[in-house]
Amino acid sequence: MSFDTPKTLSDIAIERLAERVETAQRYATPIHKLTEDYPDLTVAEGYRVQTALRRSLEGRGQQVIGWKAGLTSKPKMAQMGVSTPAIGFLTDAMERPANSAISVSDLIHPRVEAEIAFVTKVELSGKVSAADVMAATDYVQPALEVIDSRFSGFKFDLESVIADNSSSARFVPGGRMVRPDALDLRTVGVVMEHNGQIAQIGAGAEVLGHPAEAIAMLVGVLDDIGETLPAGSFVMAGAITAAIPVKAGDTITARFYEMGSITVTLTD
Repeated sequence: MSFDTPKTLSDIAIERLAERVETAQRYATPIHKLTEDYPDLTVAEGYRVQTALRRSLEGRGQQVIGWKAGLTSKPKMAQMGVSTPAIGFLTDAMERPANSAISVSDLIHPRVEAEIAFVTKVELSGKVSAADVMAATDYVQPALEVIDSRFSGFKFDLESVIADNSSSARFVPGGRMVRPDALDLRTVGVVMEHNGQIAQIGAGAEVLGHPAEAIAMLVGVLDDIGETLPAGSFVMAGAITAAIPVKAGDTITARFYEMGSITVTLTD
């Protein structure tokens, strides 16, 4: 992926789009796809909007503590109708403790997905391999992500999704912290239960063949937008299964083979 393309939108337009997305996120107010008003919005411009959004949130006191890869599994790509992975940033305000109650009253289209998260011990930058990622990882652990598309009618395209920070809303680290070489992450099985019933089953290999490949992709995108992945980052590799739509009163449990489980309850 290369972003060495001419800018199609002015800095003012980028700031306006970032403000539109931030308002939708803050007030749980749906907006239509950004490409409806800005048909020239490209993937590269989507990341410019995402960066402007990140700078605004940092200006409001939030701290970026990690990143996420999105749309990295075939089930998730099929669900979202896209074929290219994306990335988004994670802030401290998005984190929730394991086995907690998470309000959905301030979300629009909440869905929950299970992921494998990597915590880095050294900085990663440039174009790296999955082996580089594994060598730079302190430990891996399970995570749940609550995503929330802010677009009306659950209609979107890749450019708009990227601008919307890849639907990032909440994330929940949990389970056991495991050395990256202690398990074959490709064969880590995951069972997602929705209100006590099995809803989704998958394995780590669903994520680009190996979850570390998703992190390598993410580092490459960061390089394209002039960023690096700092040591100590919490990085989610993307959904192993399709996301489960949820509402207040629902309970989601994700069970990871030899890595423990995470349960969250959704409330008003």
